[in-house]
Order: sequence, then structure tokens, then C-alpha cells
Amino acid sequence: MSAMTFNQTDLSKYNGQDGQPAYVAVDGVVYDVTGVAAWTGGKHHGNLAGQELTTVIDTKSPHGRKVLNNLTVVGQYVAD
Repeated sequence: MSAMTFNQTDLSKYNGQDGQPAYVAVDGVVYDVTGVAAWTGGKHHGNLAGQELTTVIDTKSPHGRKVLNNLTVVGQYVAD
């Protein structure tokens, strides 16, 4: 299976609500956070799944990018 490509409209559908998976994008890479307990319901410390979160992870996340290594990559993010 080849990786999917997401723009913001596509990514926003993967918000962890109503049975949808929860995906987030960081630096052009889309990660699946569906099974991460901290992202239950597509929400994590005021952040919502289905969004591009590079700035958030770089400026506000206490754990930084190291947590991304534990996530499944599902595709590539391209800005609209």
C-alpha cells in the first residue's frame, strides 16, 4: 500500500470523532494517533486531531518530536 497524500481538507476528516481515525501532521508527515491514550476522542491538551501541528509540537510540547518516533506514518501532508 502506498502512503496517502493529505491536504488540510482531507486531514480534517481524520479528527478522531464519530469512529474516524485520529491523524495529525508535523513537518509534512501525517501520523496516526488513534491508539494513543492521550489522544482519546481526537483531543490532546487542547489540540485537535485532523490538524497540522508543527508549530504546536515545536513551541508548546514538553516532549517535543521524540514521541513521533512511536507513531505510525500514514502519509504526506501538502498545504493547500
